[in-house]
Amino acid sequence: MLDFHYPEIADKIWADRCLSVSQYMGCEYSFGNIFMWSFVFKTKIAYYKNCLITKGTGKNPSYCCPAGSADFKTIINALMEDAEQCGHPFKMFGLSRDCALMMEEQFPNQFDFTPYRDGFDYIYLTNDLINLEGKKYHSKRNHIAAFERSYKHSLEMISEKNIDECIKMNAAWVEENKDKDSESIAMEQKALNRGFEHYFELGFSGAIIRADEKPVAFTIGERLNDITFCTHFEKAFADVRGAYPIINREFAKAALRGYKYVNREDDTGSDGLRKAKMSYYPAIIFEKYKVSRRGEI
Repeated sequence: MLDFHYPEIADKIWADRCLSVSQYMGCEYSFGNIFMWSFVFKTKIAYYKNCLITKGTGKNPSYCCPAGSADFKTIINALMEDAEQCGHPFKMFGLSRDCALMMEEQFPNQFDFTPYRDGFDYIYLTNDLINLEGKKYHSKRNHIAAFERSYKHSLEMISEKNIDECIKMNAAWVEENKDKDSESIAMEQKALNRGFEHYFELGFSGAIIRADEKPVAFTIGERLNDITFCTHFEKAFADVRGAYPIINREFAKAALRGYKYVNREDDTGSDGLRKAKMSYYPAIIFEKYKVSRRGEI
């Protein structure tokens, strides 16, 4: 049986090394994301044969694709053995199309692969987010222009000097929005508060937009792979026109030019969130698959 445990900050060094080898594009494959959401989704990790293995240990246990340098088939066999020893069905989640194809090649006709649209990531060209060129971004540019006309504004990178302001702004945002979907917001805040608590240890990067000196938007994320940054959270006050598009553009302009892509994660099945993410015209809608043994529920 594999030795799974809840992720700790000390795990970041070896986990990042494994993730760097695999260069996955899905948002599940960043240490900060795993760490922040671990107690929400009961996610545990294990180090085995130079690989990071991630397992959701809640009501329906399942594994992510292994990240690291070990033989793929060897690790999958170890995961199947772990599931058998733990007494639950073998399932996986967050697999890319490439990983699904590799599994089918290594284990032909043994598994069913089911895409789940609510978990597909939205991946954008960084230059598109910076430049907002063409008719399709006309409304974004209009909202930003209205913001710039209305407020004396500035962008600040999140630091030890201003992170408490982000935390206070987030608390105010929660008060404004908690009645919309209280359960989801409570889960999100549990993860985000953990991210704030360990922000610098996790190596996060983020920024605040001020309007007339008051924080009205913030964003945080981390390096996902050599060419991709992953945005984990972005919050703005709904009554401040242009706050969302300006934090998106200005942070990309200030901090993300070294990345080809920005992964802004999935839409969780929310119609409003899906519409907002599609309005930025993703370069890639990154498919993900769930895996189960053929014929097993």
